[in-house]
Amino acid sequence: MRIAIVGAGGVGGFFGALLARGGADVTFVARGAHLEAMRRDGLRIEGGAHPVHLPAVRATGDPAEAGPADLVMLCVKLWGVEAALEQIRPLIGPDTTVVSFQNGVLKDDYLRDAFGAERVIGGVAYVATRISRPGVIEQTGSLQRLVFGEFDGRISARVTAFHQACVAGGINAEVSPDIRRQIWQKFVFLTGLSATTATTRLPIGAVRENPQTRAFLLDLMREVVAVGRASGVALAEDYARECLKLVDDVAYDMTSSLFHDLDAGRPLEVRWLSGGVVELGRKAGVGTPLNRAVADILALHADGRARG
Repeated sequence: MRIAIVGAGGVGGFFGALLARGGADVTFVARGAHLEAMRRDGLRIEGGAHPVHLPAVRATGDPAEAGPADLVMLCVKLWGVEAALEQIRPLIGPDTTVVSFQNGVLKDDYLRDAFGAERVIGGVAYVATRISRPGVIEQTGSLQRLVFGEFDGRISARVTAFHQACVAGGINAEVSPDIRRQIWQKFVFLTGLSATTATTRLPIGAVRENPQTRAFLLDLMREVVAVGRASGVALAEDYARECLKLVDDVAYDMTSSLFHDLDAGRPLEVRWLSGGVVELGRKAGVGTPLNRAVADILALHADGRARG
């Protein structure tokens, strides 16, 4: 299976390495020092239970060099999605499938608008990783999982083929008959985690142990659930409380990519996380005052290091 990974950072680099290890024909679309290191030394996964070293990988900064793929995995940060959609075009052939493993719930609308709904399947990624140095992805913890599927619930040939490629590489992969609900379930958890850790500048352990910030976290997630249900997503009414149980099970020092990007002065995905909740809530007629507060608080940092 010819797979192109657009965005070879923590998520794309990690899962792309496992797919390549399993025998898939993988091309990484990357840039800068990370690209040069991958070309020179291959790609390493460190920190997890099963380290990986691929001494040689196919990596390029120009998607036109790769040619059409069977499947394109979009793994760039959401603030780079417009440029990435243009990058993808040389990778699209007559039978190419596109799947986004980005955060948020607005991502698939961009793909449908750009390439047509028939090319798009839905996807959710679970893994804690980062680029620790060029050519090296560091995994923290043992969780790694991909969930994907057709939006109409069919178990199609392309989904089955991708699942087989994932399993061959040792990825914990699952085909979902209701991928839209899966995407929203992650969105509830991720929005709460990102909003609280970024605004408090503290890990989730501190947030969950303080009664006031714990209530803030729960109410943030309740807003997301209310917006999802009003938008026709089959979320349980008390799903936010179920997510709070998940929060209690994660490591005390867990933060979020939004936390790390804010700390490093990089652009933020807040527009598509809490900001996305506000946008969709407005369309659905659901109030989202807490998520709006988060989006407003972080607005001055959204484009990178804030300057007064």
